[in-house]
Amino acid sequence: MRYLTPRKRAEGLGAARMGTGHHIAMTVSGWALLFIVPVFVFILARTLGHGFDGVRATFAHPFVAVLTALFLFVGMRHFAKGAQTAIEDYSHGFKREALTMLANAVSYLVIAAG
Repeated sequence: MRYLTPRKRAEGLGAARMGTGHHIAMTVSGWALLFIVPVFVFILARTLGHGFDGVRATFAHPFVAVLTALFLFVGMRHFAKGAQTAIEDYSHGFKREALTMLANAVSYLVIAAG
């Protein structure tokens, strides 16, 4: 027995009206990180053993700078969305709201510090 009306099945929206968008955002950011992280780790590995000036010269290249910004932004937004899902599943009341705001604040602080 289905409790969904034909309209609800056609729209694809659940009770919270945001599950599909959240799933798509997590999937897209996950696929993006699948390509960004190995390249970023490779660049970081190449800078090991270099002095401050060598690392600074590496990160002065536009490709590396843009890749670092993408890594920080996409990675932290992916973290915030994933943490929000876990918090919403396992916390209730004021604790849920406080932890969600804390996770978002941490992700934005890391993005801003980068």
